[in-house]
Amino acid sequence: MRKKELEIILQKVPSFIHPNPNLEQYLTPANIAADIIFIAHQFKDINNKIVIDLGCGTGIFSIGAYITGAKKVVGIDIDKDCIEIAKKYSKKNNHKISFIAINVSNFDRKCDTILMNPPFGAQKGNINIDRIFINKGFEIASILYSIHLTKTITFIEKLIDIKGGEITFSKKYNFPIKWIFEFHKKKVVNYDITLLRIKTNNDQI
Repeated sequence: MRKKELEIILQKVPSFIHPNPNLEQYLTPANIAADIIFIAHQFKDINNKIVIDLGCGTGIFSIGAYITGAKKVVGIDIDKDCIEIAKKYSKKNNHKISFIAINVSNFDRKCDTILMNPPFGAQKGNINIDRIFINKGFEIASILYSIHLTKTITFIEKLIDIKGGEITFSKKYNFPIKWIFEFHKKKVVNYDITLLRIKTNNDQI
């Protein structure tokens, strides 16, 4: 499958019906998700691997990993509504993916690779929440692919270093967020984000 073909498929993944601003529920753009999936394939982190999508939302990373050859895919999210959307869409398309509604902190299944786009921490109640996702990743996986605001990368790098991990790849993107909440003042706001491939130095499997 070519990257453009995957992007077209991922464009069909449904968005949130009632997005929760406190959870910073913004669908990862299909072109970014497809690119990250292909980068993970180049590092041999998807094919025939157990992949977990932390904070999966409606499942865009889960679906991308499954249809490109992951051995097993599990998507988890604290929001039951988006998990139901992901389950229905997955069932409709015969995707054998497990979607579980659970707090990331309470999830403990081991895996090879984690794909995640954690909340950026833009809301007051979510400050440092991306660190919770990284900490969980270090507990259960060997490799993490994680997206963060570029302006926070220095702090993320320090956290990874303290935990004994290693950033083996990074790439910057422009992440557009469209107007969906009343407090938004512009139709589209573009954020500079950075993808990190993190080796946890843990052989979890």
